[in-house]
Amino acid sequence: MSPSHNPEIVAFIDVLAETGSHYRMDEMEKLYTEDLGFLVLTPQGEVARFSKPQMMDEFRSRRDAGEKPLSTEKRILHIEEQGDEATAILFRRMSDDADPALYELRLRRTNGKWRVSGETVLPWPDLAHAKGFLPPRTESKTR
Repeated sequence: MSPSHNPEIVAFIDVLAETGSHYRMDEMEKLYTEDLGFLVLTPQGEVARFSKPQMMDEFRSRRDAGEKPLSTEKRILHIEEQGDEATAILFRRMSDDADPALYELRLRRTNGKWRVSGETVLPWPDLAHAKGFLPPRTESKTR
């Protein structure tokens, strides 16, 4: 954690991971806004969008089926705050049987409390082979 990260947001992310990973649905409901947009990149290269009720149904279904708790493994990579909104970028792994993921949390402070208004989940990149999002320059510019 960088010392420049807002400790309130860091604490919120800790509670979010702990609560969701243990399927504590009543608490979880309060951590997300009603207009939540949960976006996931599918293996087909498309984006699937889930609403708050759909996401909660998935976690509730796992809890009710007796699934063991998820891992709380995470690493905060970046937090950017603008007034009552913030974006947090995380490394997250839910289990040794699941791929690690890059999470973007879109946060909104309402009534003095941080809540998740959006999440985007993408596969964690293979950093050893990442080339960057822009190609290398082919023209040298001299002045």
